[in-house]
Amino acid sequence: MSLGFTPVAVMFDMDGLMIESERALLQCWREASQELGLEVEDALWLSFVGLSDRACQELLRQRFPDEDTLQALLRGLQTRYDAHVEAGLPLKTGVLELLALLEERGIPRAVVTSTRRERALQKLTSTGLLPHFHEVVAGNEVQHTKPAPDIYLLAAQRLNVAPSHCVVLEDSVPGVRAALAAGMTPIQVPDLVIPDDAVRALGHRIVDSLVHARALIEPALGASQQ
Repeated sequence: MSLGFTPVAVMFDMDGLMIESERALLQCWREASQELGLEVEDALWLSFVGLSDRACQELLRQRFPDEDTLQALLRGLQTRYDAHVEAGLPLKTGVLELLALLEERGIPRAVVTSTRRERALQKLTSTGLLPHFHEVVAGNEVQHTKPAPDIYLLAAQRLNVAPSHCVVLEDSVPGVRAALAAGMTPIQVPDLVIPDDAVRALGHRIVDSLVHARALIEPALGASQQ
């Protein structure tokens, strides 16, 4: 399952890919809805994975058309999740080793996340990841975020690289679709949402962890120049 080309840049999603945040967020959704006496299945919260804040709120408004209920739910979520972020969210296994490899080989790196920029920088700073990246491209910097290709095309533009020479690491289906639409090569590392047959039919590479992603990427980089 080789890449078949030498990457000139690697793009990283953030939540659920590098940072162990999706489980904390799911728990916050559960607690916020239960506090309001709302019976909500986990499938609704999991459907938000990989989407922008704006897209999630649009889906929520369809489910909870009463604005007072919606805003109370969002406040409850925000209060709980802020506490998790401030306490520090753990990193996914293998992320630092993969970043070290790419740094050693001089491969440009960008964070490409549907999260708004202010929140993304907060998370990247608190986890110590920010210094490892050349660019951070956030969901509020494009009109159409994942699964549209815009955010990945903007990242390639900022890194001054051709999209077809980029590898993308993603946990979510919207992210994978965005990378494919941008003409990039995605490697999916699923988190809470397991790829179904329709997702696997997209034909991209799927691995169990960033450790396995590193094992896939390293041979494609060739011998170290150091």
